[in-house]
Amino acid sequence: MKTVKFLSLIAIFVCFMSCSSDDDEVLKDDPVAGLSLVTSFEANGHTVELYSESSNFTTGYNEISVRIKEAASDRYFSNAEIGWMPVMHMADKEHSCPKSEVALTENETVSKGFLIFQMPGNAEEYWSLTLNYRLGGVTYEADGRLEVNPSLDGKQKISVFKGNDDARYVLAMVDPEKPGVKINDFKAVLYKMEDMMNFSVAEYYKITVDPRMPGMDNHSSPNNEDLTYNAASRMYSGKLSLTMTGYWKINLKLLNADGDVIKGEDVTEENPESSLYFEVEF
Repeated sequence: MKTVKFLSLIAIFVCFMSCSSDDDEVLKDDPVAGLSLVTSFEANGHTVELYSESSNFTTGYNEISVRIKEAASDRYFSNAEIGWMPVMHMADKEHSCPKSEVALTENETVSKGFLIFQMPGNAEEYWSLTLNYRLGGVTYEADGRLEVNPSLDGKQKISVFKGNDDARYVLAMVDPEKPGVKINDFKAVLYKMEDMMNFSVAEYYKITVDPRMPGMDNHSSPNNEDLTYNAASRMYSGKLSLTMTGYWKINLKLLNADGDVIKGEDVTEENPESSLYFEVEF
């Protein structure tokens, strides 16, 4: 009887380990594990899927993973060549937004890029996304409507402005996604508007950083590092020091390569905030 019980325990243990191992293998092999399927649309017998770390697209920086599958078989295509064009359809005009190239990831069925939405949609005005993609030497087009919401926490993570040089810019915060009481990695992207449909990366500017707590006598913090251009990532990188939890206004000032101020002001006793800023609260 003891032998039977012992063998039964071994069988249960083996089954548990096998099932756990199988589950882990499935999770490990899922190239979009941890991401949310935000939306999908069908065309050409294909399903285009758009994934994000958030369950929604919001104003500001959105990193998006793209997969394309054959609708009939649920088989995902590998090595797709993808281009995209986002368009905001307003009552009296249309415009696009800053966007990256769409590049393949380590998993050949997943491509990734980012879109920077300047404004949310509503019942009458909305964003659409057109994808031109190439599979096996054949080019296809697919498009769908996107729901873009305001920032989830209601804080400003993007600024669209006209500079002192009369050029129009889009500045968006990339990191920190989850700020903490520490010296945070600070990243942003800066684009110049060429026309309503085209934006170019604004290179080799400088963005000064002065975080303040308006509710705590507007005190600042030590060891911040200004944002400077990184040619490899095509982003601006620096450090953001947050010394306590609460609401912070990150006052910014944009300077060109010659040191001329394009937008923003110094924070002083007479001027408690810059006209160019981001916000975080945690």
